Order: sequence, then structure tokens, then C-alpha cells
Amino acid sequence: MDEIDRFLSEDLGTKGDITSTALFANQLARATIIAKQDCVVAGLQEAYLVFQKTKATATMIATDGASIKSGITVMQIRGPARSILKGERLALNIIGRMSGIATETKKLVKRCQKINPKVTIAATRKTTPGFRSFEKKAIILGGGEPHRYGLYDAVLIKDNHLKLIGSVEEAIKKIKKKLPDNIIEIEVENETDALTAATMNVASIMLDNMTPVAGKNIARKIRMINPEILIEASGGITVKNIENYASFADRISLGWLTHSIKNIDFSLEIFKN
Repeated sequence: MDEIDRFLSEDLGTKGDITSTALFANQLARATIIAKQDCVVAGLQEAYLVFQKTKATATMIATDGASIKSGITVMQIRGPARSILKGERLALNIIGRMSGIATETKKLVKRCQKINPKVTIAATRKTTPGFRSFEKKAIILGGGEPHRYGLYDAVLIKDNHLKLIGSVEEAIKKIKKKLPDNIIEIEVENETDALTAATMNVASIMLDNMTPVAGKNIARKIRMINPEILIEASGGITVKNIENYASFADRISLGWLTHSIKNIDFSLEIFKN
């Protein structure tokens, strides 16, 4: 069972769409999905798969990642009425959620790259359980960076690791010994730890919960030690203050992109065939 199957199962249970089953037999219908807001559309490929699994035929009119205006038709669907209605809410939920993330990512990328053309905007692991791969894809469609997908695909030494290990130096030494082929990113909360990490040639240093002034000062000192280190700003960054970090950070990550985004409104309009 793949993710789309699991989502459908959540909606249909063991009995299916009992309302539509009671009302319709083999009636055919057609439907359109329409954007109700300007946005960067995302999730169309996933919605296409939803209708494919419910035995309806979907045609994508727009392209994932495209900027569209309110009122645009993004998808057309044909097939049994029961098949269209079976996938309606799941398809709309996916498109709305992913488009919301892609749209806000694009806005932040544009704002920050006006200040620093090389800065990237990244997601975090603060995602909806079971929906992470879709949310990370939406980040990419909005021009952002997905960052790591899980605990398995990148080394990131965080504050709770350091509390248990005791020091930045000891943590980096252990990782280098046990995972010699992995690049290392480390999260630091003060200048001393940041500069210690810089002298140990980690790949990336995440400046966590720092003011823009403090972050800029520490970033300058890190680059004096090793200009190749990627500097990431994270923690306490919002849509209101993000531009203050753009001038000195190579990457800005914020959980807001996946935990506080409002869905874009789409509607499905169905017609007799």
C-alpha cells in the first residue's frame, strides 16, 4: 500500500463512500478543479494519482510549480460519478496543502534573494506525520530546499545531542570516527561553540535562535576560519524577520513553512456528462 492508497483508506474505511453508492449506479460525470486564489500550484501529480486509483480519468491543465491566477482550471476529470466523488476531498486536500506551502516558499525566496541572490530557503522536519514527502516536494516546487528528509539521511548534531555528550568537540570527534564518510552539520547557540566547530571543518554550522546582529557577527568569524563552511540561520525566524538574516546566511530554515501554512482554496465542480 502506497501513501495515496493509505490516504484513500482513511477516507473510505471498509464500506467506501456509502452516500454516493446509495445515490448513483453507473452514471458518468465530468468535473473541473478550479483555483480560488492566486498561487503557486502544487499537488496536481498526486491528485492525478488519486483519481487514477478511484477509476476516474484526470487531465492536468496546469503544471505543478506554475504561478496561476484565481479562477484558473487546473484539472479536468471524467468518469463514473462515484469515482470522482470518492477522490474529491483527498485530491483537494493535497492540492490545497501543497499549493499553500509552495506559494509561501516562493514568496520568501523572492524576498530574501533580492537581498542575497545566493541564499536558499529550507524546510525543517516540523512536518505533518505521514505527509512529509509531499510537503518537502511542495517546498522544492516553490523554489526552496527540502533539507533532510529524516534522521537517516544526514548528520545534524543538535542541542539535545550536545547536552548529553557534553561538548561540540567531543560530538564532532565521535561522528567523524563512526561515520567518516558523512558530511556534518552542527547546531550551535553561542559564538564559542560556533568557532570550535569551524576549526574542526564541519560542512555546515546552524546558528540557532540568534539575533540577526549576533548571527552576522558570528558568521563573519566563521568565514575567517573556513570560508567553505555553509552557514545556516534557524530558530525564531518568521515571515516578519526573515529578511534580516538573508544578508549573511547561505541557508535559512524555518518550520513555519510546514507547520503554520494556510491551504490555498480550490474547488471541484461536477457536472452531468
